Amino acid sequence: MDQPECTAGIIVIGDEILKGQTTDTNSHFLCTRLFSLGVRVKKVSIIGDDLDLIAKEVAEFSNKFTHVITSGGIGPTHDDLTFEGVARAFGEPLVPHPELIKLCQTFFGTDDLDSPKLKMAKIPQSSRLQYGISKTTGSKTKYPLVIVKNVYLFPGVPSILENAFVALEDLFKNDQAHFHTQELYVDRDEISIAGVLGEAEQLFLKRVVLGSYPDFNNSYYKVKLTLESESLEHVLELEKYLVKSLPEGSIVPYDPDPLLHSERVYSLLEKEDSPFVSSVAKAIEVIEESLNRYSLDEICVGFNGGKDCTAILHLYYAIAKKKYSNLNTKLKALYITSKSPFPEVEQFIQSSRDRYQLEMLHFDGRIQDSLSQMKKQYPEIKAVVMGTRKTDPWSAHLESFSMTDPDWPQYMRINPILDWSFRDVWEFLRSLCLPYCSLYDRGFTSLGSMNNTHPNPQLRYIDNRGIMRYKAAFLLADESEERNGRDRTI
Repeated sequence: MDQPECTAGIIVIGDEILKGQTTDTNSHFLCTRLFSLGVRVKKVSIIGDDLDLIAKEVAEFSNKFTHVITSGGIGPTHDDLTFEGVARAFGEPLVPHPELIKLCQTFFGTDDLDSPKLKMAKIPQSSRLQYGISKTTGSKTKYPLVIVKNVYLFPGVPSILENAFVALEDLFKNDQAHFHTQELYVDRDEISIAGVLGEAEQLFLKRVVLGSYPDFNNSYYKVKLTLESESLEHVLELEKYLVKSLPEGSIVPYDPDPLLHSERVYSLLEKEDSPFVSSVAKAIEVIEESLNRYSLDEICVGFNGGKDCTAILHLYYAIAKKKYSNLNTKLKALYITSKSPFPEVEQFIQSSRDRYQLEMLHFDGRIQDSLSQMKKQYPEIKAVVMGTRKTDPWSAHLESFSMTDPDWPQYMRINPILDWSFRDVWEFLRSLCLPYCSLYDRGFTSLGSMNNTHPNPQLRYIDNRGIMRYKAAFLLADESEERNGRDRTI
């Protein structure tokens, strides 16, 4: 006999979400964790701090789903209405719970039951309290979760909710179900593969859930396909069908989390010997030597959002992560703002800062002046890892380790990719599926400021509708034309 499906509904409560003042990350976290526990989330609802609406939504969700999880609205202020709304949903009064009163009194330092500080101790009459077990310490959590029937009342602060849920996730674990998933990445637009997807849906109806999600900004694919089933055999069967039926070469290898798999930098050395492999090996050797010469506090990586320093940043991160297996120090990155920077470059720098957890050393003005400021503000820094190549202006004389000129602030310039070609940079970035600035997909091959940089005319073409477009930078055939588009108008 088939087991009934284990389902969940999530209710996110808070006016600040609906007004766009706060971003909801809790539903994404909960959906991800519940799916991994064998629970299918059927509905997510975001509602305001409205007592009647909370009561209505909770009552409806409680009747429909195995588990109901609420997020937010359980604090001490006037607009925290979740406890009262849940009580109304089940026709119960709010009553002070002795255990919560004790916890609130200890935390807030008051014995006044009418104080707003003890509002969180008044919960629906049939509530039960559930403590969790911390996955890091193995000890009982300090505060319990309030549960009313099949409704679990979590706080709205993301960090607190996430820690509480992980400590209590055994409450939701469904041992009767395990979802197998597979992802395929397709370098074709969704319309062109719609027929194949429709046929696959009919052939595998009710055996595999097939999802299709276009991505208009990804540099590596256009559509992500998700295959999901409780049967691994069915997932593999559908995967085989799609590989056979989709246009030849349209499925591309893609790593959605290259930082998690940063060790793949070293796997590049296992490829058949080539100038590219030799270039990567030399770069790794130089960075490894730099990390032997200098501590992480004494070194920073130059990062201005360009392709070369994007490659250097990932190399530096991967090698530092290998050397310091428990890397818990933010890597320092030097960013000197150019005149009239592209918004796309600024955005990419910010996303890279967050992605790599960087400590940004940000300066404006001339490079020499910026280095002088860095010398004063960060006197411990002795070396800068740079993405300089010998084909860059005034760089042909440099070596892997070169001190700055005598009349400049004294830093060791570390140049791991001096001998890399334009094509080496792009093979490195795209072999590892590394994100890069979106301008490179729009025909820019070398980035400076908005007032001196344009798409490379060597990449210009006319599409089938007669519209002039530009190919992506990595498709440039003649790499000697890399700087075409700099310091000129077209």
